[in-house]
Order: sequence, then structure tokens, then C-alpha cells
Amino acid sequence: MGHREDLLEGAKRCLLEKGFLGTTARDVVRESGTNLASIGYHYGSKDALLAQAYVELVEGVSTAFDAPAGEEDRTADGSMARFERSWENVIRTFAENAPTWRLGLEVMVHADRLPGVREHLARASGQARSGLVAMFLGGPEPQPADPLATTAGGFYSTLLQGLMVQWFFDPDTTPTAAELTEGLRRVMTAARDA
Repeated sequence: MGHREDLLEGAKRCLLEKGFLGTTARDVVRESGTNLASIGYHYGSKDALLAQAYVELVEGVSTAFDAPAGEEDRTADGSMARFERSWENVIRTFAENAPTWRLGLEVMVHADRLPGVREHLARASGQARSGLVAMFLGGPEPQPADPLATTAGGFYSTLLQGLMVQWFFDPDTTPTAAELTEGLRRVMTAARDA
């Protein structure tokens, strides 16, 4: 690996161990075996490096949203069965990838103290919403500016973030995938009957 990759991998390890606010440029340099100047040369700033490292950590977790290895997804696109199966996979990642999810909580709570990181991640959030649309509804990912990504993707993103907060606060009372699905059924029925 070159310095760019070494820095990125070192930044990931530091983030998982120390978080955004606790990670210094010197920590990353020490962990990556590089030098301070290489951060500016390859990423422009420590914040940009940490933001890129965080995005890659989250992308790694999002691949775990798919059906577990060896299992084929046979649920119909956009179906309630797909909704439930997708939430089962998401909830499973909370325990399996807890350090990355905790990092996400840190970003949400301290975004005002991480302006460079916040701006970088705000740009990446559109792609995340597009990925959630494809996961829950099937088909190709819409473009981030597509109304489907901003509406349905925003809906799924809001559910995901709220569920994550609940799970870290009290995993025993956090809704299961089946309860979320039943809740959606009830909301849809009430809206139809109104």
C-alpha cells in the first residue's frame, strides 16, 4: 500500500478506537506509519481524511445489509416481506458492527463541532438514501436528486437512524423487524381508512 491507503486504514482504526473528537492527526500518522505532511498532500486535511475513512467504514457495514452469505433473497421488490427481511439484516449489524454505528452517533451528536466532516458526509448522505431505496424497493439505485431517493430514501434513512438510537439506548425494547413491519401495516391501514 502507498501512503494514501496507509493513512486511510490508519484513520479507520483510530476512528473505531478513539472516535472523531478523540482522533488527532498525530494518532493517524502513528497508526499508519506515515507523516503529517502526507495527510495534507493526499486528503487536504485531517477532517477530510477522517470523513473518507468513516464513509468507507459505513459502506462496509451497508454490504452486511444484504442477505447473509449463502442465502438468496427471494422476497419481491417493495414487498412487506422484503421490508421485514431488510430490517432483520440492518438490526443484525447493530451488534456485529457496533463501533461503526457508535461512530455514526458521535457524528450526529457532535456535527456542529465537526464542520469539515459534516460537509463531506452531507454530500455522501444522498448516495446513502439511494442505496436504501434499492435495498428496500429493489431495482437500481436512483440518482441522489431523484424524488424517489429524497422521499422514500429519506423515509428509510429516518427510520434507520431512529432505530439505531433506540437500539443503542435499550436493545431489549427496540422494535424487531417483525414489529416494524406490523407497525407499517397498521399505519398504512389507518391512512387508507382515513
